[in-house]
Amino acid sequence: MTLTILPSLIERFFTQRLMQQRNVSANTIASYRDTFRLLLRFASKQVGRLPSQLDLADLDAPLIAGFLEHLEVERSIGARSRNLRLTSIRTFFRFVAFEEPAYSLQIQRVLAIPPKRVARREVEFLGRTEIEAILAVPDKMTWAGRRDYTLLLVAVQTGLRLSEITGLNRDAIQLGAGAHIRCVGKGRKERSTPLTKLAREAVKKWLTEPPRHRSTALFPTVHGDRMSADAVQFMLSKYVSVAAETCRSLRAKRVSPHTLRHSAAMELLLAGVDLTVIALWLGHESSQTTLTYLHAHIALKEAALARVTPLEGRKASRFVPDDKLLSFLNAL
Repeated sequence: MTLTILPSLIERFFTQRLMQQRNVSANTIASYRDTFRLLLRFASKQVGRLPSQLDLADLDAPLIAGFLEHLEVERSIGARSRNLRLTSIRTFFRFVAFEEPAYSLQIQRVLAIPPKRVARREVEFLGRTEIEAILAVPDKMTWAGRRDYTLLLVAVQTGLRLSEITGLNRDAIQLGAGAHIRCVGKGRKERSTPLTKLAREAVKKWLTEPPRHRSTALFPTVHGDRMSADAVQFMLSKYVSVAAETCRSLRAKRVSPHTLRHSAAMELLLAGVDLTVIALWLGHESSQTTLTYLHAHIALKEAALARVTPLEGRKASRFVPDDKLLSFLNAL
């Protein structure tokens, strides 16, 4: 049987390029891994060979384009997810361009596949009343309820990403002077986020709970494992459904863990915090990302509108120059 170069290329791409040379995060590795799992399974069905028997020539531009279409149609993913998968594939083929220059024409055709344009939706966030309604739902008489309440309060106050929250350890909390949480965000950047008095007291009380099965995770499962993203989303959806019975505005909103992050940013913006500080608070790579919150904040737009003199009631008048020289120039 003829040996193919594709398996060794993929192995070197993950171990040498991503892990050793670029030292990417575990989340990036997982994202790239999932992309290639899906791609190899799709290519295997199309070509009729096992994934380990596929060759680099099999992954041509038509197959990659068909794979992306398959993801959108069969797996119902959106344009953002589609573009994320394409980014992983492009990164791999840029690596292959140096390893196997003989395939340069095929590589260029794959790299020429464009990403899809994505419509920018307004950021959705929660108001103070909606946040309080959700936080009132967890049953603090139970261990799970106390954990959920503390997790949601920390999320909506700090604006941490979901992966950052589930990745927190108990030793990431500093409760002395200047209470804060230390976390490692995107790009392996470590940052510290201060805690409000309410969040500090909640976390302090939560840390008195004995660790489940000696778990180091700040918010573990009942078995001591780290909570998955799906588990947090399910927990939040459950509480939102209950809170919507008394807070009717929640019925029209799709609330995800990222909505809590947006809500934290909006609270800071409403308090008059500068955008550059909010960008540092949230761990944004660029303050341009933070500008999206300005577009969504209707209160700021209404305040700007209030400063504008309304057109109604103003009598239109003909301009009359107040100087003979200006009159001469205007007449030219």
